[in-house]
This record gives sequence, C-alpha cells and structure tokens, in this order.
Amino acid sequence: MASRDLLFEIGTEEIPARFMSKTLSDIKDYANGELSSAHIEHGEIVTMGTPRRLVLYIKDVADSQSDSVEVAKGPMVKLAFDVAGVPTKAAEGFAKSKGVSVDDLKKQTIGNAEYVVAEKRQKGKATIEVMPSILENVIHRLAFPKSMYWADTTVRFARPVRWLLALLGNSPIKISFGTVVSGVLSRGHRFMGEKEITVKSALDYEKLMADNFVVIDPEARKKMILDGINGVEKELAAHVEVDPALLEENVYLNEYPVVFYGSFDKEFLEIPEEVLTLSMAKNQRYFPVRNKDGKVEPYFVGVSNNKARNMNVVREGNERVLRARLYDAAFFWKEDLQKPIDSMADELKSVTYQAQLGTSYDKVQRVKSLALKLANMLNKNEIKDDVARTAELAKFDIVSSMVYEFSEVQGVMAREYARKAGEKEDVAVALYEQYLPRYAGDDLPSGIIGAIVGLADRADTIAGIFKTGLEPTSSQDPYGLRRAARCINEIIWGLDLDINIKDLIAKAAIPLELTEETLSKISDFLSQRLQVQLKEKGLKHEVIDLSLQTIPTRPLQTFNMSKTLQKVADEAWFGELITAAVRVKNLLSKAADETKEVEIDEAKFTSDAEKSLDKALKDLIVPASNAVKACDWEELASILSQLAPVISKFFEDVLVMDKDESIRKNRLALLNKCNEFFLLVGDFSLLK
Repeated sequence: MASRDLLFEIGTEEIPARFMSKTLSDIKDYANGELSSAHIEHGEIVTMGTPRRLVLYIKDVADSQSDSVEVAKGPMVKLAFDVAGVPTKAAEGFAKSKGVSVDDLKKQTIGNAEYVVAEKRQKGKATIEVMPSILENVIHRLAFPKSMYWADTTVRFARPVRWLLALLGNSPIKISFGTVVSGVLSRGHRFMGEKEITVKSALDYEKLMADNFVVIDPEARKKMILDGINGVEKELAAHVEVDPALLEENVYLNEYPVVFYGSFDKEFLEIPEEVLTLSMAKNQRYFPVRNKDGKVEPYFVGVSNNKARNMNVVREGNERVLRARLYDAAFFWKEDLQKPIDSMADELKSVTYQAQLGTSYDKVQRVKSLALKLANMLNKNEIKDDVARTAELAKFDIVSSMVYEFSEVQGVMAREYARKAGEKEDVAVALYEQYLPRYAGDDLPSGIIGAIVGLADRADTIAGIFKTGLEPTSSQDPYGLRRAARCINEIIWGLDLDINIKDLIAKAAIPLELTEETLSKISDFLSQRLQVQLKEKGLKHEVIDLSLQTIPTRPLQTFNMSKTLQKVADEAWFGELITAAVRVKNLLSKAADETKEVEIDEAKFTSDAEKSLDKALKDLIVPASNAVKACDWEELASILSQLAPVISKFFEDVLVMDKDESIRKNRLALLNKCNEFFLLVGDFSLLK
C-alpha cells in the first residue's frame, strides 16, 4: 500500500520549558492511539519541539485505512433457527438490525454455546479524509499544568496557538483549533528567520526550519549546548557544572542555542557558593564554573537564543544582569551577619506556621522535645546537648533576608550563619542536614544529629497536619506529607536506625493531643507509604505483606526481613515450606471443630514422620521465636530451612485425616503446633 509522511506543527507563543517533555510524550501516545483506532498503518512516530512549536512527524502513513470487519453477536443458534433450520423472528430481527440478510448470518461458538453472528465489512477511507478528525482529537486531548484562554474562550492551551501546519506528503490537511485554521505556512526563528515559510512537503520541513535557524530536534539542541560547553571548558581550563534539569530547561528555552560565557567580580566569591550557583541557575539559567579542586570560579556559562553578530554584547549584557543580582545577594549576606542567630530564632514567635498549629516558634519547641526523646530512644544520650541546640536553631534562617529572597537556600544559610556565629561544626552541619533528603535520590544526612532533628521535624509535621484534617488525598498533598514519610524511611534505612515509628508518632502526638482515631489514620498512612517504597526497591508484594504483618512499625526491620525472604524465595526448600504452610492452614480450617482443646499424645504417633516433625517443632520453636524478637532474619531463614524438609516428609508419608478419630485428632493437634510456629513469622499463605 502506498504511504506518505505526515507533518503536524502547532505554532504557539513560548511554552514554559517545564511543560515540554511530557507534552511531546503525550502527543506521541495520543497520535498512536488515534491511528490505531482508525486502522491506519504507519511507521515511526517522532515528536519534536521548541518553545514556539510542537511537532508531530509520522513516517510511512498508509494512504487509506485498512478494511475492517465488525462482528456482532446475536441470539443463540437454537433460538435463531427452528428444528427444521428455518430462521426465526429472532434471527430475522437481528439480521435486519445489523443491515445484513438472514442468509449472511454465520454460526460461531462463544464460550460453551453456539451463537449466530453478523459480519459487516467496511472498506477503509482515504487517510486524507479521516486525518483532520485525528489531528483535532490529538490537539484537544493535550492538557497542561496551567492553560490559557485567548481569542476563542472555547479552547485552552498552554500558550496561545498562532498557526497550524498539517501535511500528508505534499497534500494539505484542513483542521482548525479555535479561530486558527491550518495551512502550509510555518514561521522561522523569531529574530533570525523568516516570518512566514511555505512548506510544500513534509519531507522539506526539517531543512526549511534549519535554514531559518530553528533546530526542531531537542536532542540536536542538547548536543549544540554540550558542544558549546565543552569548548568553554577548554578555553577556561575549568569544569562547567551541568545540572541535567537546567540543561533540559535550556534545551526547551531556545530554538537555536548559542553558548557563551561571562565573568563576575571575585569579591562575590565570599558569598556562600550555594547562593552564587542558585543566583545563576534560578534567575538566569546559567551554569557555574569550577576549578580542578571543585571551587566556584568567577565565571558563568549561558545559552542565548540569538546568534548575535557580536557575542561580546550578549556577554556584557548578561554580566550586568548577574552583577546586579549578586550585589543584592552580597547585601543580604552582610545584613544577616549583623543579627545574632538567637535573636533571629526568637523572631519565629511572630511567624505563623499553620493557623491551627501556632507559630514556627511553637513548632520548634515541639520538635526540640521530640528530638530529645528520639535521641533517648536511640541511646544517643552523648549528643543530647547538640541535638537540643540544633533543634533550638532549626528554623532561624527563615527570617533572614537571604532566605526570604532565595527560599531554596534554607538550611544552607543556617549552616553558614551558624559557622560565622561560632557554633560547633556538628551543629552547623546538622542545621543543613536536617532537610536531607529533600527529594528521592538526594543525599542523606552524614551525621546522626541532623538525622534526629529531621526525623522529629517530619514526624511533628505529619502529626500536626493530620490534627488539622488536611491530610493527603488522592490528588492533593499541600503539606508534602508523602514526601515527609518517604524521607523518614530513607533516613532510617540509610543510617541503619531501628526506630519504632508508632512510638515516635505517639510521642509527637502528646503536645498536639491527638485522638486515637487520628493516630490510627496516621498509622495507616505511614504503612501505605512504607509499602509503596518497598515495592519501589524491587521487593515482591507478597514478601512485603508478610513482613508488614510480622513487624509493621519498624521500617528498618520490615525492609531487612523483606530482603531476606526475597533472597530465599526461589530456593526449593522455601517453596516446599510455603506449600506445607498452606496445607496446614487449609486442613485446620476444614477440621476446626476437631482441633479444639486437643493435646499432642506422642504415644499415638504411628510413623517416623510424625515423630520427626514433633521433635523439630520442639527443637526449633524457641530459636525461631528468639530470632524474630532479635530481628535476626538470616537466622530465622536458616531455622525455616531446617523445618521445611521435615514437614514436607510428613505430608508425603502421613494421611492427616485418618479414619481413626483419635489418630486424626492427634495429627491435627500436631498441625496446630505447626501453625503456631508459622504464625511466629506470619501468614505464609500470603506467599503462595
């Protein structure tokens, strides 16, 4: 079948860079789905985009739809025809409703019965006829974190749509979106390209764009940026720090990226480097430059969307803008250093944390008390003074001018101001590390002080927000409680802290006077979050469920137990043990009345298998109980591996439901003992 390439370009005002990656993915998915539903064969689907355009390019699109056959099920054959084979009214009515003759009805076995079916063949239409509705469906399905209305209030998009270009080969496709109607015109680079470009064929598009300084492929723009950065590194004999998120942002901020570098006064290097790099990245999208020792150098690397005749003009303009911002940062730095940090901590009394939970100062006092209790739970009494001091100062920097201007450096500034004030280094570092990790995959606290204060802070936040009734919903989590729960578990696992979360939350609940109902909600919430994180670590849901049943409130041990169970899950003995445990449970369930108040009588054993199982249970039940209490999961696995062949042999050699009532009850009593052993660990039927 003949085919042609499809080109669909949505021209817009500049779309925010953060929208682009998902939008291009959505366009690809939607186009694939629409083409599949329309029975149109095609080749590779490619999506590309710049700030001013979203591009869908599909190779080898068939010129027409594939012919389709619609099969409709009718009445059962015995109802459609009488004993003489004459069609009944049921058959005639069904055939008429489907637009076919009774003679065209066919028989088909569906399930265990035979039905009549009607097949309606439909010849495929020309692709050019159905493509307008397909492309309109694609554009109307696109959704963004924030959308806009403009000339036509019946449509919304990330930014106003200015033109539409749609071609199948060299044939224009007529579609509309709001007041915009498609044509064969595109636009070049806003400053360096033609205002209007006639595109006669989909095959011509990429070259025409390149001739007009539009690099439509994001990967090509990324390569241009990285090549430019590589050139700067060679020229400066330094290293440019390329943050992946900032790189992607620059890719989608520019249609024709041109890399340049500039410099700033060395005096600004006195500002904490996090403030320097943040000023560059957040406000100007610059990359910082570091020397071979990792220290920030007085240079920056930027990406321009304009290939100026004289790039020195671009560089000087950007240097002026950055200099002004760094002057502001330097001023804030010097101004904040004039204030005693304890006086800033006292200012928290006038800062509202949450209307129902009081001020930030109130929160600090709760966190301090909880952090000291947590230190005691962890037997870290030797650091209690440092924990108390860190907690007292935990939030003081939120009233600083620097954090007011750059909220992202909260914690960083607390560390730097504390150092300047002569605080102990452990306390200063902990003031920063209390916020770690800030997101999945972030660094963990390097010291226990920051970890303890951070855990206490997050536990207080969870308890407090649940008290207000503002806990997370399926779509909303305004106070980041899911992130807080995630961070608690990551800290516990990363620092190997055996903390009972139920006890921690119970202590956090005391000053907040939480009800039992609220505590139960928090417990369910934390259990769900723990389960999600364990699955993310590649653990199977069945071993997670068993571990949560055995040790639900100690994330470290839940994780360790799950890992151990998963490690032995594929071993033959473990499979035998699970099979036996399920049989034990089923037999006891069926014979519940016969197991009541029945003691094991060794004299009634009639086989070595019974004796061996009884002896193994006696020998292993105490060590198993001790292993569970000590959370020695490797030892527990070793004990279970010893029991597995014994109980398997029992089921091979012994008929539990013997006709002799006394023997049967004695064997059921033995299985009852087995079940008690299994329940030391949990319900093994979860693993079947």
